[in-house]
Amino acid sequence: MIAELFQPMHLLLILVIALLLFGPGKLPQIAANMGKSIREFKSALSAQDEVKVAAPPQQAEAQPAQPAAQPAQSAAQPEAPKQEQKSA
Repeated sequence: MIAELFQPMHLLLILVIALLLFGPGKLPQIAANMGKSIREFKSALSAQDEVKVAAPPQQAEAQPAQPAAQPAQSAAQPEAPKQEQKSA
């Protein structure tokens, strides 16, 4: 049943339908992305079982250091966040 599906005329019909749906400009991009996905999938299957764990973010990076010249009272008060201006 499945062997009958991949005959040359059937594959040609599938190619013509894909060409009509996506157009000649997008078809090479779709084929390249499919090839890249298949290569990544194969490499993931053949790769050793490795688990990559991201390092937790450090608090020092989340809070910028305050200059030592500021008085202690102003350091205790949180600064208002700066708002970005969007140009139209």
